[in-house]
Amino acid sequence: MKAIHFGAGNIGRGFIGALLSNSGYEVVFVDVNETIIQEINNKKQYTVKMAEENGSEELITNIRALNSQSELEQVIEEIASADIVTTAIGPSILKFVAEPIAKGLQKKGNKESLVIACENAIGATETLQSFIQSYVDEDKWQEIVSTTSFPNSAVDRIVPNQHQEQLLTVAVEPFFEWAIDRSAIHTEVPHLDGATFVTDLTPYIERKLFTVNTGHATVAYIGYQKGYETIKESIQDPDILHALQETLKETSKVLTAQYGFDEAEHRHYVEKIIGRFENPHLSDEVTRVARGPLRKLSFNERFIKPARMLLELGKKPEALLEGIQAAFQFDVPSDPESVELQQKLKNNALHDVILEVTGLPESNLLVALIEEKIK
Repeated sequence: MKAIHFGAGNIGRGFIGALLSNSGYEVVFVDVNETIIQEINNKKQYTVKMAEENGSEELITNIRALNSQSELEQVIEEIASADIVTTAIGPSILKFVAEPIAKGLQKKGNKESLVIACENAIGATETLQSFIQSYVDEDKWQEIVSTTSFPNSAVDRIVPNQHQEQLLTVAVEPFFEWAIDRSAIHTEVPHLDGATFVTDLTPYIERKLFTVNTGHATVAYIGYQKGYETIKESIQDPDILHALQETLKETSKVLTAQYGFDEAEHRHYVEKIIGRFENPHLSDEVTRVARGPLRKLSFNERFIKPARMLLELGKKPEALLEGIQAAFQFDVPSDPESVELQQKLKNNALHDVILEVTGLPESNLLVALIEEKIK
């Protein structure tokens, strides 16, 4: 069995690539970082460390790597003979890998395969699928979809920026979740160690988005405002911890109302998530967690969607507005989205920027609440 995985960075190696290898696949990493590619091909193995007291280690083997720029034709050939194609490259990069995937799928004939975008975004595989389809004629596309499944998935594992003695070694938190939409698979369901196949993915996606992602971003944005450099430092601040707890109380109201999660079980889930952020063996930079504020402030993302859903329940968001305010004020020259956001705020009326960035209609009460909070 063979898996092609786009993204040989820390997340790619420490999460999806490792699970694929442990499931018995030969894993072919595809990336543009020639240094990492050469190291994978030279060592043919790497170590994943669990970031906890006396954390265990596992050796990931049966791997190789290709450069998607200089070895594009070979990448296409590998995709044509692969059983599964996955990505962990960031939602904004999916459009750049769609063409080689499209070319590979067109060459595979009747071979069944699976394509899954393992990204921190809702409907990431659907997004990738639409990009792939744009490179394929309609007749050929019908052939591809008859033998290829494109299930969405929800992924969750904290893999911070880090500096290891060995280039390929990566430290990850012990907790992970990989939920895959079983209803979108019409080909053979693969064996994937650690993955959960579910009939309704939406509750898993939004529980993770409104708890892990909303919470992580809240700590990062407010932590940055207060001058902290890491999540570890930020969450040790009682005020930030309280802001996190209050934010997740608000998102919990949305999740339990929308999806019927048991309140006690969900409260335990929230406590577990906060404990993950407090893990002393994980120290992520606030600027990394907070990067990309334009995406994080968009209509269906971690702040705006739960805030507007809370309003629909007749409850006014308070803690969520703290995070939204801090996100709008995130000003880091090294982050292109931060630079773009601050330029918008400098050159346009605040009200207009809120409408543009959040995608909210003028009539939505949340627009006025955000504007009032920022002012």
